[in-house]
Amino acid sequence: MAPPFKLGLIGAGRMGRTHLRGLAGSQRVAVTAIAEVSEQTRSTVPVTGVALYPGIAEMLDAEQLDGVLIVVPTDQHLQVITEVAARGLPILCEKPCGVTATQTRAAAQVTAAAGVPFQVAYWRRYVPPLRALRERIAAGELGVVHLVACYQWDDQPPTPQFRAHSGGLLIDMGVHEFDEMRWLTGQEIGALAAVASGAVPGGLVHDGHRTADVDCAQVIVELSGGSTGIVSLGRYHPAGDMARAEVFGTRGTVRCDFLDAAEGERAQLDALRRQAESFAEFAWGGTCEGATAADAVAALEAAERAGAAIPAMAAGSGAGAAAGAGAATD
Repeated sequence: MAPPFKLGLIGAGRMGRTHLRGLAGSQRVAVTAIAEVSEQTRSTVPVTGVALYPGIAEMLDAEQLDGVLIVVPTDQHLQVITEVAARGLPILCEKPCGVTATQTRAAAQVTAAAGVPFQVAYWRRYVPPLRALRERIAAGELGVVHLVACYQWDDQPPTPQFRAHSGGLLIDMGVHEFDEMRWLTGQEIGALAAVASGAVPGGLVHDGHRTADVDCAQVIVELSGGSTGIVSLGRYHPAGDMARAEVFGTRGTVRCDFLDAAEGERAQLDALRRQAESFAEFAWGGTCEGATAADAVAALEAAERAGAAIPAMAAGSGAGAAAGAGAATD
């Protein structure tokens, strides 16, 4: 058996540790080094035998890596991508790859100029039931698809610190559903309308700047092939994290509960392993089977437009703003 792909992990926080759990059983990819700036976080990394570094440069100077997985706060994605690309290493970056589509475009330019493989980590593309559903849609088994509904509801909101760096509900969560919808149907996202509830008092604060956010949003989407899409997002689902997709076609209807509260994170961990192994093949000269920079741009553009269609977010303040009216955008 060939030696495993040596992956360097940048960022060992909540999501970085989720990736570590997903890769624990892989025979093809091994995290051999971790860069984490927080001394407190480094002291509690739940792995042994892996070199820990206080910074990216220290890790890249000391290690011989085959590629890097970036799992830092979203607003730091572009900065870290730029640093790693300059070293010529293949990059798998946690979604959404920046808090704006402009940042993602810049990341694509940086990696293209450096000539390094670049993939964005939209793990839904590696969930076997979703892949099977995509194949059924493409084969015409469901007939003409009239509606695709994608749901993501978390058990509770993340920490205020995380939210301040995440871009808010539409950027942090919504991009998953927009990417999934495009990938499942092969259709592009057109005009959309959005409604929301649960304006976050005071909004999100980062570096002295305040941005608005909401805890629940529903988006109706016109798709380029004539289908309709619904994106449903929420941060209060006490039964536990859930995500599912439903497709209504003229020949059949399918509901895919691929992330179920009763099963915990099992499906996600399996998909993260599959994703990392696929990235390794891409980094070694294969085809990118995951999300490209162009896919990440499309998801972020949709999320930005959906946010602009919500008065409480477009107004720039989460306090005292109405969050129930909808607006169309194209």
